[in-house]
Amino acid sequence: MAKSATDLMQEILFSTVLDSIVALKDASNGLPNLLVREVNSIHPNTTFADLPKDVQAAIATNVRSAFTRLLKEGYSVAQGVEQRRPAPASPSPSHRPRGGGGERRPPRDGGGRPPRGEGGQGPKRGPSGGGGGRPRRP
Repeated sequence: MAKSATDLMQEILFSTVLDSIVALKDASNGLPNLLVREVNSIHPNTTFADLPKDVQAAIATNVRSAFTRLLKEGYSVAQGVEQRRPAPASPSPSHRPRGGGGERRPPRDGGGRPPRGEGGQGPKRGPSGGGGGRPRRP
């Protein structure tokens, strides 16, 4: 049975952390004071370059092996390329794009609003021509 992506990533990260701790111990050459100093130098703003060379090598090796393991398990790993979603399917036949020189429909007979101000037709509005809203206070 194939492992879920979550289980696989947990195994990879756990392995990487353990290998990094072992490399940190090796970098201290068995001296407890040096190990404590190295551990205390790690904080949230620590960069990869700030780590001892042995730890950097362990992390680089684990990252390479993690990508290989993901590929072996059947997951796709894209290198430096953002995954894009496919373009949506073509619009339905009832959808017609606006503008762009397409067909124009002739106006419907008797439909729509009659032009304003011709022979008293159409709704009358106030002096500003705008409608809606509250009436003005005298």
